Amino acid sequence: MPILDLYNHPEKRRNLAHFAALASLAAVDGAINPPEKEVIDRFAAKLDITPQEYKEVMKKENKYPIEAPFEMEKRYERLFDFFGIIFSDHQIDSEEMALVKKYALGLGFSDKKADEVIAKSVAIFTGRIPFEDYLYLIEKKD
Repeated sequence: MPILDLYNHPEKRRNLAHFAALASLAAVDGAINPPEKEVIDRFAAKLDITPQEYKEVMKKENKYPIEAPFEMEKRYERLFDFFGIIFSDHQIDSEEMALVKKYALGLGFSDKKADEVIAKSVAIFTGRIPFEDYLYLIEKKD
């Protein structure tokens, strides 16, 4: 039985799915090296992953693919969730940037589009957006 089937709470399922996909991404080129493990450990803490869940996800035979939604809005929503997780400590480092790029590519963004979306997302989440974008977001009708 997949580990996600054990959880009914949508937020817990989403966090565990994000974590499992990230662990799979880190292991895509073989074994997880110490810097990748450090980033994964930080994400485990940010996502409130228990030691038992961590152990289950990190088993060598477990590979959790990123399920790329067909609708572009859903892809943006997943990336938005991911950035919310990354910026829970109000910063992003180079290892997290590399992982978010892999995640964006896994969601189906092209290399160029992934770079654009990531740059804009970082600007938004760090509060360094141009006034025109700020104005657009403020004036946008729900």
